[in-house]
Amino acid sequence: MPVWVEAGLWGLLGGAALVLGAAVAWFVRVPQAVVAGVMAFGSGVLISAVAFDLVEEAADTGGLGPTAAGFLGGAAVYLAANIALARRGARHRKRSEDQQPSEEEQSGSGAAIAVGALLDGVPESVVLGLGLLAGGGVSTPVLAAVFISNVPEGLSSAAGMKRSGRSAAYVFGVWGGIAVASGLSALVGYLALGDAPPEAVAVITAVAAGAILTMVADTMIPEAFERTRIWTGLITTLGFLVAFAIERA
Repeated sequence: MPVWVEAGLWGLLGGAALVLGAAVAWFVRVPQAVVAGVMAFGSGVLISAVAFDLVEEAADTGGLGPTAAGFLGGAAVYLAANIALARRGARHRKRSEDQQPSEEEQSGSGAAIAVGALLDGVPESVVLGLGLLAGGGVSTPVLAAVFISNVPEGLSSAAGMKRSGRSAAYVFGVWGGIAVASGLSALVGYLALGDAPPEAVAVITAVAAGAILTMVADTMIPEAFERTRIWTGLITTLGFLVAFAIERA
């Protein structure tokens, strides 16, 4: 199998976790505290992946200066895009309760939420494709982090979409489309940077890492804290430890 096809399939697998989470939210009534707890766990998993698999590797390859610049640049770009989408109704796209506006309450919010969900998923998928550039297999810790964190993301956001009156066609259309886009992002990331020097790949990895960490802080942890409150830190720490153990295994 060509490696670029493999990259796309790994990205698709990571994106499929969003569809899985959305299906659980649509067909099963999951307690809000459980949704929040799993979101906190997923946050810890992603933070561990950012620290030990993305930023560390980028710094080892490209140096601290370029890595820091890419990391901050990714955070800034994500923040700017998130602010623009929040003004159009996508601020609470990962919230599972009644914070998401309906189309009647804010016209265009459905499209903004869909774009916001895509914004959240693309950086994760790109790093899966980049991980294959060294000639080895996909990074198991990163893949595990993406999959484990995507399930609660899809679950929480889809629950909020359902509560705001979105149709099943909209919900599964959004998450199915993002799963496909995740596969394409991993594929394009591999093809576009296949001949790039390691230093350039390191910077792009750092950009994606900065976007992921900003996404966790801006969207996932607030949703988790809404219900888990004082337990948020402990559950997040547990997710971090599990991902760290996978990385060390």
